[in-house]
Amino acid sequence: MRNGLLSKDKERLVAVLTTNKQDMKLVISCVREVGGETRFLWVSTAEQFAEVLDKETIEIIILNMDEYESTIRQVVKLKDIYLPGIPVIAISKKADEKSIADALKDGASDLVSVKRKVRLRIILKREFRALQVEKALNSTLNSATEYRKQLLEHQDSAGNAVAYVLNGIVTDANKTWIQLFGEKTNPNMAGIPLTTYFLKESHAAINGAIAATAAGRWQADEMLTVKSAKDNPAQAILELSFQSAVYDGSTNVRVSISTNTATTQGKRRQLYDALTRDRTTGFSRREVFLKTLAKQLNDKPKSGVLTLVYIKPDDFSEVHERVGIIETEEILAQFARQINMHMHPSDIAGRFEGTAIMVLLARGNERDAAVWGKQLVTHIRKHKFAINNQTVNMTCSIGMASAVEVHSNLEELVSGSFDAYKQAKSAGGNAVILGELTDANSRLKRYDELWVGKIQTSLAQKRFRLAQLPIAGLRSKSTQMYDMLIRMVDQQGNSIIPSEFLPAAERNNLMPAIDRWMIKSSMEFCKANGANKVFIRLSLQSMQDHFLIDWVRNKLETTNVDPSCIVLQIPEQSAAKYIRETDTMVKKLHQMGINFALEHYCVKANRLHILDILRPNYIKIDGALMHSLVSDAALQESVNLLTCAASERNIETIAERVENANTMAVLFQLGIHFMQGHYIHEPAIVLQEPSNLNNAFEPKYVTGGRKT
Repeated sequence: MRNGLLSKDKERLVAVLTTNKQDMKLVISCVREVGGETRFLWVSTAEQFAEVLDKETIEIIILNMDEYESTIRQVVKLKDIYLPGIPVIAISKKADEKSIADALKDGASDLVSVKRKVRLRIILKREFRALQVEKALNSTLNSATEYRKQLLEHQDSAGNAVAYVLNGIVTDANKTWIQLFGEKTNPNMAGIPLTTYFLKESHAAINGAIAATAAGRWQADEMLTVKSAKDNPAQAILELSFQSAVYDGSTNVRVSISTNTATTQGKRRQLYDALTRDRTTGFSRREVFLKTLAKQLNDKPKSGVLTLVYIKPDDFSEVHERVGIIETEEILAQFARQINMHMHPSDIAGRFEGTAIMVLLARGNERDAAVWGKQLVTHIRKHKFAINNQTVNMTCSIGMASAVEVHSNLEELVSGSFDAYKQAKSAGGNAVILGELTDANSRLKRYDELWVGKIQTSLAQKRFRLAQLPIAGLRSKSTQMYDMLIRMVDQQGNSIIPSEFLPAAERNNLMPAIDRWMIKSSMEFCKANGANKVFIRLSLQSMQDHFLIDWVRNKLETTNVDPSCIVLQIPEQSAAKYIRETDTMVKKLHQMGINFALEHYCVKANRLHILDILRPNYIKIDGALMHSLVSDAALQESVNLLTCAASERNIETIAERVENANTMAVLFQLGIHFMQGHYIHEPAIVLQEPSNLNNAFEPKYVTGGRKT
């Protein structure tokens, strides 16, 4: 008996109802672009259509309303006798809003203009996908075995919530999963997309994790942190594990949730939050936040800088007058949620006073913090705050101060951020100011004097060391690729991170000497450890050094390093600002066989011309985007477009500053080639002299890109 399901054969069957031969060519062209083996039937009369329906298992019908004797309603009525449930896609010269509505009313799945090939491809892809899902679902439902029942019973006794997923669709789930999500209409959850159970912001990461697992690129112990769609605070945050598993004769993805995560931990979190968090914003109370802030300042970060951010909505009294005192707190709560959406997991926030919120950012440098502030201001300005069937528009002002030498303690840091906020407010609001204390100039001068002496002494006494950050392959097996970093060692043997001394080096023209040390030492590291690629960044000063190319050529000869192993990288903004000088340098590098990379690359479409001019071998997507990438669909689309543009130009993509599994999963889905960051591996320091690298370094790299 025919029921409209996909045929068992891999080949799909599409019937085209028309008298126009050009329609066949159009459909064949669109289907082939969609992909998959397909057989086509040209049906020009109603008699032929009835005969075909009786003999063939058609999967999609395409009807030209302008070139066929029967109407949509007649075609659907006849089709339902033999193959109920299969879609009828109508095409016509006219496809306005009314025509589409009429077609849908008559039983068509959709109506598209014959001139809209792109839309026709999208519709075909959608319908083929729906049929595929239906096939997977019915295959699962019709082949249940005693083994499956025993397996699910065993998983129930283990206490974890478990679901099996095929092509993103749940094929089965155990009782614990069903109880956790409270599905009543579908007792076994079969046929429901996995993402249904989680908030939209988690969907991209979940889909990426499923794809990575199916491709064998997901570690079994990897945990994905997601937000549940179920309105239960105890289950708000869940941790998913993914594992490839053969289930009911097919290779599925096994998704598991620890019940400890969903219950016990949730209750403990609720109690702790009640004692330490502000009820309106969900952020830490003032006293808790300040204690945490003081501790963070005492414990220097391993890398990057800490930046304190003072955020306050502009003209909030007007909001108060408009919505009332009770609703005002709700608006403030919404305001806090928008801030929270932009925070990294390592960031902390607190309600400081009144409507003021403070956030401590952990970023690679002050530039990343400033970008974060600008993104938040823009987002708040565009966001619609809703309360009692009315919307409220708001802006905010942000003041920032970084915990560098000029803001050395808690009091100065808080004062610095507040003073910067007052500057932003005085400028009219809706602004970001990264401020300094009033005596910053004098402090900065003393700061430079201190570090210039230390840098010069370290160069003379050979107290600079290499640090390497592994670059992991997302779509291929791991290769020996490293981003080369620099550390200074003081007289007591303590390692000093670059953010402490490089700003002073840049302001005092010491970067050429440091860059040359980096290039020479990285070449020696590459030779000693058999690295496939080492990425070495150049400063703006070195880019403008006319003698650098000849010096690099000489070092290649003396170290006998394969030039293709060397990748020199510069920031995209510097390359764009000095495009002619960069182009000249890149051409000379390519002539020597040296690779070139653009780092901190933004994803705006209007920046693609840089790729055409410079033809880099690699682009590194700006790490400042990584956290937003997880929940920002528009940003994901921009990254996807960049990935496609890079692929067309044979450029490989690397994501910077990957901090968690969620980001990794989204990157996998978007087709990124490589990733780097503390999630992959902390920077490993080579403490010995470069000349002794052979015995000093053992690569800390694991196949699959996980840290150890």
